[in-house]
Amino acid sequence: MFSARRIAGAAAVLAGLGVTASGAVAVAQDGASRPTAARTASFRPATDVTAASASISGRDRVYTADQTSNTVTVIDPSTNRTLGTIALGAQRLGATLSPQYTDNVGVHGLAFSPDHKRLAVVSVTSDTVDIIDTATNKVLSATDVGRAAHEGAFTANGKQFWVADRGRDTVTVVDAVNGGVLGTVKVGAGPSKVVLSPDGKLAYINHISEPEITVVDVASQKVVDHITGLGDTFSSDEAISPDGRELWAAHKRAGKTSVVDLVHRKVTAVLTTGPDTNHPNFANTKAGSFAYLTVGGLDETLVYRRTADGTPKLVTRIHEHGHAPHGVWSSADGSRVYVGMEKSDAVDVIDTARNKVVDTIGVGQEPQALVYVSGAAPAGSAANLGRQGLDGSTRNVPTTLPDGTAGETMRSGNRGRALEATVRPVSGLDMIQLQARGLQPTTTYQAYSVDAEGNRIPVVSFTTDANGNAAQVLAFADFTGRSVSLESKGRATQQTLARAAAATAAMHPGSDSSVEAADLLYCDCC
Repeated sequence: MFSARRIAGAAAVLAGLGVTASGAVAVAQDGASRPTAARTASFRPATDVTAASASISGRDRVYTADQTSNTVTVIDPSTNRTLGTIALGAQRLGATLSPQYTDNVGVHGLAFSPDHKRLAVVSVTSDTVDIIDTATNKVLSATDVGRAAHEGAFTANGKQFWVADRGRDTVTVVDAVNGGVLGTVKVGAGPSKVVLSPDGKLAYINHISEPEITVVDVASQKVVDHITGLGDTFSSDEAISPDGRELWAAHKRAGKTSVVDLVHRKVTAVLTTGPDTNHPNFANTKAGSFAYLTVGGLDETLVYRRTADGTPKLVTRIHEHGHAPHGVWSSADGSRVYVGMEKSDAVDVIDTARNKVVDTIGVGQEPQALVYVSGAAPAGSAANLGRQGLDGSTRNVPTTLPDGTAGETMRSGNRGRALEATVRPVSGLDMIQLQARGLQPTTTYQAYSVDAEGNRIPVVSFTTDANGNAAQVLAFADFTGRSVSLESKGRATQQTLARAAAATAAMHPGSDSSVEAADLLYCDCC
């Protein structure tokens, strides 16, 4: 079901940022935290009052949002068995291109209600939020929300669902009981995700166009603060610790993670975590409180021990069994962490006592967000589930860069250059997904399918952004090759760059016109 790829060695040395006694930021080059004047002897976070502490049971469920198959995969974590999928739309090609198509496209974000009885599913392309009954797997309501809706959270009473509209400057407030839009909250350009404080009084929103965390009072729906000093402008995902004291914001493009002290509302560390840094999340285990952070470009999940001064210490790097780790969530008892493999259509199960992958579970196509929900359904129940997205055969094929070197991320000598190619069947064709990093900036490349005899067939051409990256390039064809090779066609023409700039302006209304060319020709899948 998935293409396993183990990666040996580590390509990056973590760099942390510590806070000095005077409040200035100091760089820790070795990735370990530097002691500060305010450091205490021990750190014992409060327990999570919203989650059950019981062991994993047959009533618990793990869900993944599958962006290509437009499904939600339902897993029983007590057996590590996929029960089936909830189909919210057709697969990405086929019917979705029809002018009469009315279902969802781009199933991407997930959140669950405080009583664990409902699941909110956000589709980023159709701009919809579906509320699903976790016991029956039936859709209770479907609501059209703002442009490029991404990730959200239920309010403490479960009556509302707040979702960030990346293509606007708003958070849409959804009636989570009856469906429909109750209103919007203006929070600044490009909001990406909403998380709530454990008491439900404050909402924290990260952005893809603002280097800040916006703080909103939930009752009044008014912005009350802006936490600045983040490590980068583009923050794809964020998570709040169970004790409510920390927020971690991942910066996918920059390969960094900002650690925010929510008590004092300031950034205490900016960690250099690696290419395609994705989702952070937390696990309270018998050994202490830890943050787990997926790094898609290294096929690794990083484990940090939380500390009293907010400068986490790297404990280990877990080499995943799949490719491009994305969404991550802990079981309620902290004994397991589940990680979605975006480019392997699978979920890795991590034993937190050993920080080792102990199982891999096949799921729908291109899993994005992942959540663990305790007591979500009757034991043994698999009501109203199907098989859409589960019967494909996804593979990650070898690649070759223009100079003839291999494009694998961890190949020595690449110096940050990479070309990744994922092939998965959709609607009678193959979806060929390319991701490039560290190539020549604003340059046009031609990708070829290469067969066993070395014959090349053109697949798709694309233009890199000002940093030499192409976050996601898609082509649909009958892929019969063994590998993918790349050929440079030279610097992009002004006409190509102008089209890219126009696309940027159209997709990010109100954004600065100096946004790097070609930045938005490709989906960032985060």
